[in-house]
Amino acid sequence: MPAIAIIGAQWGDEGKGKATDLLGGSVDYVVKFNGGNNAGHTVVIGDQKYALHLLPSGILTPGVTPVIGNGVVVDLAVLFEELEGLVARGVDVSRLKISANAHVIPDYNRSLDKVTERFLGKRRIGTTGRGIGPTYADKMNRVGIRVQDLFDEKILTQKVEGALEVKNHLFTKVYNRRAVTVEDTVEELLAFADRVAPMVADTGLLLNQALDRGETVLLEAGQATLLDVDHGTYPFVTSSSATAGGACTGSGIPPTRLDRIVAIVKAYTTRVGEGPFPTELFDADGDHLREVGAEFGTTTGRPRRCGWYDAVIARYAARVNGVTDFVLTKLDVLTGLERIPVCVAYDVGGVRHDEMPVNQTDFHHAVPVYEYLPGWTEDISGARSFEELPANARAYVEAVEAMSGARISVVGVGPSRAATVVRHPLV
Repeated sequence: MPAIAIIGAQWGDEGKGKATDLLGGSVDYVVKFNGGNNAGHTVVIGDQKYALHLLPSGILTPGVTPVIGNGVVVDLAVLFEELEGLVARGVDVSRLKISANAHVIPDYNRSLDKVTERFLGKRRIGTTGRGIGPTYADKMNRVGIRVQDLFDEKILTQKVEGALEVKNHLFTKVYNRRAVTVEDTVEELLAFADRVAPMVADTGLLLNQALDRGETVLLEAGQATLLDVDHGTYPFVTSSSATAGGACTGSGIPPTRLDRIVAIVKAYTTRVGEGPFPTELFDADGDHLREVGAEFGTTTGRPRRCGWYDAVIARYAARVNGVTDFVLTKLDVLTGLERIPVCVAYDVGGVRHDEMPVNQTDFHHAVPVYEYLPGWTEDISGARSFEELPANARAYVEAVEAMSGARISVVGVGPSRAATVVRHPLV
């Protein structure tokens, strides 16, 4: 049985949570392998809406074991706040497993994230201020704190001392802030030790044994391809690996066990935060997409920047991730438009680029080259087969499929779990 990776194909917010939930009844494990509580999934089940920030969306499916992998950074306060919220709504969270190797976000990294963004001013990245970047930096600098460190106070104290030795110079001498004490940080983290202990496991071993038994493992990305620290629009990216390669390093599952790479792509494009965005709209069309699509961040509430579908980005995502299937979401948001532009290439200083420009400067100056497809006015939210869609909606799906480098297997036609058209089964 397969390991399946679900990846965002744009700048995030494509609807990965819905796709994960769609597959949830067919899989045994759902693994979050990167990021932290800096992004969210909104899942609608019946008349119930769930906003998840740190937890894998598979936690909502009975019988599925949700896993927070080693590639995630964990804000323990947020973790227990989310768990308590779900328990209050009758959700069973007892199966959750957390990697002993996942890094935790201490309070000093949340503070550092916020003051650094303010200090950068116009050069700010547009982070969520939740300490994600500084915690990943600590991981790479080998001064990070892992979940397993909570169970050895001596080691935890030594690691906090090592991290604060440098950070307190930044707080006091650069940012004019008060120094953080080792004692306060150790006390903050130890307060969670007993509660988190029953959830902690060698999740890499757990997942590989599950695959050996013939069970299905779903690997769920936080953020998306264009926010990947290596393959995204650097430096306006996240601090982790959000592509299919990150699914392996962030979970402990080897590449040879990945069977399918499912990329989620919106029928238009959105972005939160700073950075270049070739198809971005600053007119009534952009306002229309934002309002009809409810394009406001699940975690931050920030309005998302909106633009037309970008086939150049989709092709790039297909190549970088080895996409086998696309899930096209929010097709219903385009209903009522007379004609729909689709970006098929970029013009950079008079030179056409059919693929992503190799350098940041060219991408920043890229002007979209559009083709125009006819729109439709019929309500498509009740469609459950491809044939039930209006002819122009079908033509739109087929056209962007031909431009995007992989087949479109699923089409989302509304926010609910049921509002889905399956062209090719994912499992």
